Amino acid sequence: MFKRTLILFQLLGFKVAIDWTWPFLALLIVWSLAKGFFPYEYPDWPEGTYWVMGISAAIGLFGSLILHELSHSLVARRDNIPITQITLFIFGGVAHMDKEPPNAKSEFRMAIAGPLTSLVLSMGFYGAQTLGTLQGLPLPMLAVLGYLSFINLVLAVFNLFPAFPLDGGRMFRAALWYWKSDLRWATQLASRIGSGFGFLLMILGVLNILHGRPFNGLWFCVLGLFLDRAASLSYDQLIARQAFEGEPIRRFMNTQVVTVGPDLSIRAFVEQYVFRHLHDVFPVVHHAQPLGCIHARHVNNVSREEWDQRTVNDLFVPLNDQNTIAPDTDVMEALSLMNRTGNSRLIVMDHNRLVGIVALKDILKFLSLKLDLERDR
Repeated sequence: MFKRTLILFQLLGFKVAIDWTWPFLALLIVWSLAKGFFPYEYPDWPEGTYWVMGISAAIGLFGSLILHELSHSLVARRDNIPITQITLFIFGGVAHMDKEPPNAKSEFRMAIAGPLTSLVLSMGFYGAQTLGTLQGLPLPMLAVLGYLSFINLVLAVFNLFPAFPLDGGRMFRAALWYWKSDLRWATQLASRIGSGFGFLLMILGVLNILHGRPFNGLWFCVLGLFLDRAASLSYDQLIARQAFEGEPIRRFMNTQVVTVGPDLSIRAFVEQYVFRHLHDVFPVVHHAQPLGCIHARHVNNVSREEWDQRTVNDLFVPLNDQNTIAPDTDVMEALSLMNRTGNSRLIVMDHNRLVGIVALKDILKFLSLKLDLERDR
């Protein structure tokens, strides 16, 4: 759940981030274009030209993926589906939803927006290439425009395959959902088809490797493995949301809260609280009044020589909407907050009164049991 992403910028109110896998993909794309695709399609050009073309094409693909996911997010926003972030990872992008679409029609509209955007981009780049040819633009520039037109068409077509969680798979799930009015059954069937499609890609990958095309085969195998895993995780995510639906956070909170005072020395905090209770977050309370919380990791900002002179008061973070939650808050909202902030423990406050603390591990323990019991229903 915790962050493996880097926030790059905000676009139309959505955070755009890259997953830790994206730099590897970017380097691989640039290398494959500069050393493979462009030299094969346009031989005998200077090597430096190929590298400039490869970098330019990768930037264009990066922008295309952002626009693809942004289209999903804008449609979701219109249907009041919270989208907190767009993340680019090794095989494309994902718009993070805090909840499932309210109905099948919303799901279908949101899903089809991505392929339509990629198709429009493909036609736009093709039009730019045609116009550029008439205007006599340099051939390397025209080649990059042609590649971007082609790759966006590939993205549009590939995403239309009915393999969940691809856009086509979401459209297929929406149709099943509309037909049977059963989101769980629709997700289970769409996920199984998605896993089957991933297995088919892995078979194609092995066949490519056996026929002397190891690079293509490796891509097919990894992509198939990714789709198979993503389909399974998507179904588990739905079960989790349904398992926690309507569950208040008070069910999972610990009311026996270990607190620390603001005047406690850092050494005493570490030795008497962190090492003894093995918690990473402790509420800071002074005369029964909650002030904030201190994380064990905050101690890393203080040298050991200062542990006796510095106090909790120097390090604690005041209470805010990033580290506190109300007892009647839905569990999924709490998990979403933990995911956004990286906090594994949240302080539960009821009208400025400390009533408990909720830990991620306790929620996940319940979820693990629920998944084991219900995954195959």
